[in-house]
Order: sequence, then C-alpha cells, then structure tokens
Amino acid sequence: MSKGNPQPTALNARTLSRVLEISFDDGKEFSLPFELLRVYSPSAEVRGHGPGQETLQTGKREVGIVGIEPVGNYAIKPIFSDQHSSGIFTWDYLYWLGENQTQVWQEYLEKLQAAGHPGESGRDAPMLPKTGGGCATKH
Repeated sequence: MSKGNPQPTALNARTLSRVLEISFDDGKEFSLPFELLRVYSPSAEVRGHGPGQETLQTGKREVGIVGIEPVGNYAIKPIFSDQHSSGIFTWDYLYWLGENQTQVWQEYLEKLQAAGHPGESGRDAPMLPKTGGGCATKH
C-alpha cells in the first residue's frame, strides 16, 4: 500500500487521549484515533468477505485499546475494549490509514449519515455487551 514499505520505529498507545502514535523510518509520524482503527479494522467482522459485505460500525467513539499483540514482524493485533480482537493491522495498512486519515474519516461520517445516524449519533450509540448464546450482538 505504501511506497518502499516503511517500517515502524516507534509505536505508542495513548489510552487517555485514545490514539495510537506510530513513527516510520521514512520520517512520517501518525496519530491514529482508536475509534478510526476500530471502524476501519481489517477484520472479516468489519470488512466482510468481499465487496459490499462491509458492516458499518457504530457507537465506537469511546472505544479503547486494552492490549496490543505483535504479529510476526509485519503487523499488530489490537485488542479493543468492546472485545473486538480479530483485526490484523499490517505496517502498510497503518501507514495507509495515516496517509489517508482525513479522507477515510469523512467517508465514515458520510456512511453514518446515509445509514440514518444524523450528526454524531452513530458515534455515540451505546456499546452493547456481547450476549451469551447463539449469536453475539454485532458492534
């Protein structure tokens, strides 16, 4: 996704400000909100298994990251406070999100509005706990 495949030189999760700070060896630095990472998770739960199968994520404004697991030398797997932990964020994807943050954030807000979540309501919807039994509540 990025030119020359920049590698991270620093990675810090700031829990109070809810941002992931990441620096790359080409000198670029990004501050990615946890909410943005959660709603653009590369997991099948969020993206689906093909075009048109995406699931719009709502109620993620207050989401936190409670842990980060390394995935080889190429990615991380954040564990979000809403129990979502299946997204593997490659360095290339994190770089791409950083480079395109303004555009993807605007697209997310437009999708919320198109889905009938006026203003900030889709970002503020309560996060429901996962329920036991057959199917978990989608978040």
